Amino acid sequence: MSNTPSGSNIVTRFAPSPTGFLHIGGARTALFNWAFARHHGGQFLLRIEDTDRARSTEAAVQAILDGMSWLGLQADQAPVYQHQNAARHVAVATQLLDTGHAYKCYCTAEEVAAMRETARAAGLPMRYDGTWRDRPASDAPEGLPFVVRFKAPQTGETIIEDQVQGTVRVANDQLDDLVLLRSDGTPTYMLSVVVDDHDMAVTHIIRGDDHLTNATRQAQIYQSLDWPIPIFAHIPLIHGADGAKLSKRHGALGVDAYRDMGYLPVAMRNYLARLGWSHGDDEVFSTEQLVDWFSLDKIGKSPSRFDTDKLDNINGHHLRQHDDAQLCALVCAMQPDFDAHRESLTQAMPLLKERAKSLHDLVAGGDFLRAQRPLSLDEKAQKALDPETVDRLRIVHQRLAHLPSWSKTSIEAELRAYMDENQIKLGQIGLGLRAALVGNSQGPGIFDVLALLTQQEALARIADQI
Repeated sequence: MSNTPSGSNIVTRFAPSPTGFLHIGGARTALFNWAFARHHGGQFLLRIEDTDRARSTEAAVQAILDGMSWLGLQADQAPVYQHQNAARHVAVATQLLDTGHAYKCYCTAEEVAAMRETARAAGLPMRYDGTWRDRPASDAPEGLPFVVRFKAPQTGETIIEDQVQGTVRVANDQLDDLVLLRSDGTPTYMLSVVVDDHDMAVTHIIRGDDHLTNATRQAQIYQSLDWPIPIFAHIPLIHGADGAKLSKRHGALGVDAYRDMGYLPVAMRNYLARLGWSHGDDEVFSTEQLVDWFSLDKIGKSPSRFDTDKLDNINGHHLRQHDDAQLCALVCAMQPDFDAHRESLTQAMPLLKERAKSLHDLVAGGDFLRAQRPLSLDEKAQKALDPETVDRLRIVHQRLAHLPSWSKTSIEAELRAYMDENQIKLGQIGLGLRAALVGNSQGPGIFDVLALLTQQEALARIADQI
């Protein structure tokens, strides 16, 4: 293994395939790479691995870029598109041919399949048997298609000093000669990744442990080219609450879905960081703290479990810490008709965010501010407006109409005076007031609701129900 680079020499990368949305697991991988690079003052790069041209789409590329942007994980250079480097990949394969580290294989797909079936029947690893590995060039058939295979070492073992998994040893006789160039001359993933990581000067490859078996194969290619081997860190995958690998049946998988569900980027960064990495018992922290604390040795070896309840709690915490005007802007972006009520929404925000766990909760809590008269009452609100309560609301309407100033203090004082004079409790008038003013049981306290509405609007809503 190469020595650990220091400081600004550190380069990490996130390398998604553009075949769909930005998966929540991919987002965590991107976050870990970003945080590690930021912690060391290094560089964080983005590579779009789009060599599978049939499955790669512009929409998927845009989904990845949008997801990264929303999460605030900005790369330090423009994205690298892997398919644009195909000529370079082919040149490296040719170099390996010239140095004897690769060879042309003329076996047909059917012949290779038969080899693997024979091995399977014998209880051996299903792999290519090396038919063309040592045959002389004179044996090559004229004009037939061929693939270029890597001539992997057959004795000894390949050792990876993984920063998460520890020492990983693989006997070389367990690995076959992988294909570097397909019969149509296009490079394979395994070759392209090595060449691009080298050319991008990547020092640390931080990725899911489903790539661990690839690491030993890639290390062999690095060695055959006399290139320094990056430092590997393979992180365990994310599982669902039931312990099974995270999949569609567990719910939303794409970062865009969590954005649409009303989560804050800072909360997602916080929560994703805690999926597999820890800093003592700290559960809620800022992005600045994450960058300051982040290290590979704090990543666990066991899969983490995605817990929506924990995400909700963390999001709620960050909502309470967030700037009120910024939250107001986010709500208005989600629901543009709130813009006409921006001032009262900003005033209400300290109250709305106390119980909120998502931006949608802020929308629901502040709905009364933009409600059009006459309000549509839900079933519970309708029941609260019984004849006795309506009679009380008539008196309340009269008393509030004569208030010379409209503030929470003056409103509360007037209503408590009325309750004291008539020996009634807040519940006996509060539920009816909320029904008339809000139309449901959501929102801030009743005195706050009255104060946040103008005197004219509040009195009009009460009048609609009496």
